[in-house]
Amino acid sequence: MSETGDRAAAPRGKMRFRSEVADFWRFLRQPHPVARLPGRAAGSGLLADWWPGISPGRLLAWAALLWAVNLFALGPVAVAAAGLGGVTHRLDPTNIPWLTAVIWAPLVEEMLFRYGLRRPKQALWLIPAMLPVVLWGPKVWTGLLLAAFVILACWGARQRPEPLKAWDTTWRRYYLKHFGLVFHLVALAFAAVHLTNFVYARTPYWLLPLLVLPQWLTGLTLGWMRIRRGIGAAMLLHSVFNAGPILMIWLVMRLAPTAAS
Repeated sequence: MSETGDRAAAPRGKMRFRSEVADFWRFLRQPHPVARLPGRAAGSGLLADWWPGISPGRLLAWAALLWAVNLFALGPVAVAAAGLGGVTHRLDPTNIPWLTAVIWAPLVEEMLFRYGLRRPKQALWLIPAMLPVVLWGPKVWTGLLLAAFVILACWGARQRPEPLKAWDTTWRRYYLKHFGLVFHLVALAFAAVHLTNFVYARTPYWLLPLLVLPQWLTGLTLGWMRIRRGIGAAMLLHSVFNAGPILMIWLVMRLAPTAAS
């Protein structure tokens, strides 16, 4: 990796989907910024980090797995918690901001939460710089800011790291030692941000984590995808994942508007 050091290049060949799922599960138990998946370019170059390098079938397989787990396992828990706590969702099914969900959110949230996992030094300036973009949402000036930050990040990705210095070595070792904690805290922060999607009515605090279980799992998966395939793959999976529920709501509204209401 660019700022914490990649391991040796991954072996050639393509992993089966079940092998990727097993790799994801092992990664969750012991997160580490390991080399990219077999078949992915190693190193710190722009192409290695930003080009998704994932087939449409594999992308849909990961999205479908997330949809299934959220629909049949975590989603019902979140719905039950919402019912117990008198929580309602802010989303208006008749006015879904699909461009925001499919394009804006994947770009902004991946840059804010997961880009720095492999480039922690860039995260030191990128995370605070991204806060106005996140807080003010999709506008002309925030879009220009986002574009500028992406260009700066891409420029940084072009630069191979300088030879290790003594203080760099200590800093990087410290980051690697605590990478697992950082990874899981990022996933929790990603889930917590989505608590703003709800309207509360005297909701007990202990119910709040249950409301965002689907986002927590999604954040873990996107974090693994960012490390093992790159930021481009994480953004693409994020976009496809968000598009699924929106498409389902749109179809229900078109085919059965009475039932939807």
